This record gives sequence, structure tokens and C-alpha cells, in this order.
Amino acid sequence: HEAIDAGVNFFDNCWDYHDGGSEEVMGQALTGEGRRDKVFLMTKVCARDYRGAQRHLEDSLRRMKTDRLDLWQFHGIQWEDDPSLIFDEKNGALKAALEARKAGKVRYIGFTGHKDPKFHLAMLKQPFAWDTVQMPLNVLDAHYRSFQKLVLPECATRQIGVIGMKALGAQDGIIVRRLGIRAPLARRYVLSLPVSSLICGIQSRDNLRQDIAMARAFKPVTAEEIASLLKSTEDAARDGRVEAYKVGNYGCDWHHKQKKES
Repeated sequence: HEAIDAGVNFFDNCWDYHDGGSEEVMGQALTGEGRRDKVFLMTKVCARDYRGAQRHLEDSLRRMKTDRLDLWQFHGIQWEDDPSLIFDEKNGALKAALEARKAGKVRYIGFTGHKDPKFHLAMLKQPFAWDTVQMPLNVLDAHYRSFQKLVLPECATRQIGVIGMKALGAQDGIIVRRLGIRAPLARRYVLSLPVSSLICGIQSRDNLRQDIAMARAFKPVTAEEIASLLKSTEDAARDGRVEAYKVGNYGCDWHHKQKKES
């Protein structure tokens, strides 16, 4: 509520965060006093098939106590068969997304991922006008499997809204804790790129107030700051070991788990 009162209006979520618990908390938080209408509400779908995606959508709407999503994104694109499954004409999840958009349950459609730029590029090659793409952008990314270098320009050319994430490296804030780069500077670096918004993990009111202060006083990073940041992170980031989400199996594997169980 403090965030909304301060002007924060973009709220991220996902169908499988804490087994749906995150969406339930969001639904409680947005209930009453017209709060739902004050925010741009986004969540993500893990299913790649039509029926699964339909169920995930209804689950999300129920948990968040709303009749519509401002943005629905296919979560965690990181498998070779993700595009073919999603775009299957008869049983693909995109069919469910298009029906939901026509019915007014979804305004915009996008996808997310943080494994490898090649998976994002494969999705961008599909015959669809994406509204958004979410990707990791930070001072480490430029050195290894760079979304900034490979995916961001394509999105800019096609005027696709870019949502940055992992500005501090990962949940443990590796950029701050291990590399000693202050959080406001790390966030300013990403916000200086051609992005529409930046997802910020906020675990306390102090985190929230720091991010709001940074946003209100925002100034793009200078060329000198960029050069210094990239030089200071080059050795640590050159092989991806500090970006565990790129080299390990992190993210959405719901569909593949379902296949194994069946």
C-alpha cells in the first residue's frame, strides 16, 4: 500500500511463485479502495499447452481477485521446444492467450526468460507481435550470453516493451554483496538502457524507500560510469559463473515436469 501511495504502479507476479501464494497475497493487497485500478498488474503462465494455460489463467484471476490482467507472459522460456509447444495451432498456449485477450481477460501478451538469449530470439522469430519481453539486464550481462547485446536491439527495432530484471544479479544481490556495487547505481545502469520498466525485488520497507528515492532522483549513468562498471565486472562475469540463472537449471520447468509425470 505504501508503494502504491508513493506512485509505484507496476506489479510483477507468477502463477507458480510459492505455489500460488504470491498471487494470493497480491489479491489481498489490491482489495478495496480502488487499488486494483491504480496498478498495472502482470503475472506469468507456466503451461505451454492450451488447456493448461486456460487453467493457469483462471487460477491467477481467482487468486488475485480480479477479472483481468494488464499483462500475461509465458514464463521462463529456456527449452528448445518452448516455441513449438506455445505456437501449436491446436493445442498451444498462445491460443488460450489470444482467446483471453479477445474476452477482455488479458490486455497484453509477452514472454520472459533468463537462461540464454538464443531462446528469446527463437520466440521473437515466431509470427506474432509481442507486446513485451522480460530479460535479465545488469552490469554482468554484457560479458556473457548478453541479452543487452543480442535481444535488446531487436526489441527496440520492433518497438516491443522491454522489462528488465535481475539488476542486482540474482535474489542474493550478488552485484551488491560480492562485487561492492551499490544498489542504486546498479539499478540506474539498467534504467539507462532502452527499457520500459525494471522489476525490483523488494524485501523490506527500506528497500522500497531506497528504490523510490532512486527513481525520483533518476539520472542516466554517464559514459564514464558505464566504462568503469564494465571494467570492474569483466573478470568476474566473463564465464557466467556469477550469473547462476544462465548456467544452471533455474526457472519454469512446470511443463517438462508434467511430461515426466505422465
